[in-house]
Amino acid sequence: MLFIANHNDRSNKARVILSKTDFGFENAGVLNPAAIREGDHVHIFYRAVRHGNYSTIGYCRLDGPLTVVERFDMPVLFPQGDTESHGVEDPRVSKIDGLYYLTYTAYDGVNALGAYATAETLPHFEKKGILTPQVTYEDFRRLAESKDPVNEKYLRYNGHPVIHTDPTKKTFVWDKNIVFFPRRIHGKLFFLHRIKPDIQLVAVNDLDALTPAFWDEYFLHLYEHIALAPKYRHEISYIGAGCPPIETKLGWLLIYHGVHDTATGYKYVACAALMDLEDPSIEIARLKSPLFSPEHDYEIRGEVNNVCFPTGTALFGDKLYIYYGAADEQIACASVSLSALMEALITQSTL
Repeated sequence: MLFIANHNDRSNKARVILSKTDFGFENAGVLNPAAIREGDHVHIFYRAVRHGNYSTIGYCRLDGPLTVVERFDMPVLFPQGDTESHGVEDPRVSKIDGLYYLTYTAYDGVNALGAYATAETLPHFEKKGILTPQVTYEDFRRLAESKDPVNEKYLRYNGHPVIHTDPTKKTFVWDKNIVFFPRRIHGKLFFLHRIKPDIQLVAVNDLDALTPAFWDEYFLHLYEHIALAPKYRHEISYIGAGCPPIETKLGWLLIYHGVHDTATGYKYVACAALMDLEDPSIEIARLKSPLFSPEHDYEIRGEVNNVCFPTGTALFGDKLYIYYGAADEQIACASVSLSALMEALITQSTL
């Protein structure tokens, strides 16, 4: 585990901050939290799972980076409509021009698509709808391969066999892990999303621009929109956007997850990269080893074993707190010296 230290010592230990309760909406697990700091508090929006793998989004508030002082006994977002019929999952939160954007995955039992909600004050969000394309695998392949063959992993991961038989539903390419950059860049809204195995980048003047015609053109030039692709062994299977990018003087710091296959299944680790401030499609640097990996019992054994899934951060002084899902069952927090992490990244600069 690189640079990670417990808030009380330097013993390189993480800490569980939230576990499931007996409330019906979160009696199977809590995981993958969005986090945003406001003053001395951190607002946490987390995926809450009830038995049967039915997800809603719960809320708690921290005093400082680690102490829970308020926790709602009901979800703040729950499934509504056909696209969310099986759950709302894996939120992230950013604040842009005074407005909070909460992104999440809408799951209908067959399709997993990126959606969003907005709020002027926390924690009350209003849903706005689906952001990502509703494109079939056949149409995705036709567009992406119109000029040159695509990475065969796109076809292997996204041409999955239908695991649910429902003739009333089309099967779309899964597109999730949406994270917004916390400010406009050259007047445009930027966000990352993930169609396996890479992380892709979108830039638009307004979210209304995300029409079917926009996505058709986007997929015709898929390779031009790949922000990060798997590079090192610990992320070789696929990667996905994790926490909203953090603006630093040296670039946008992105904490993301990397996945690699092992003899006992996939292993999810936390990773770090640095992207150009003016053009986030340019990768400046990337850690050559995981930022941290599953090593504690609550990370190694759970609903899904061997998972550290980072989805939110809060900065207090030079210490960056990283909130993550542990084994798809609990929420934990690790901390890192931001200056030490930036120094490590710069020494591994790709420029």
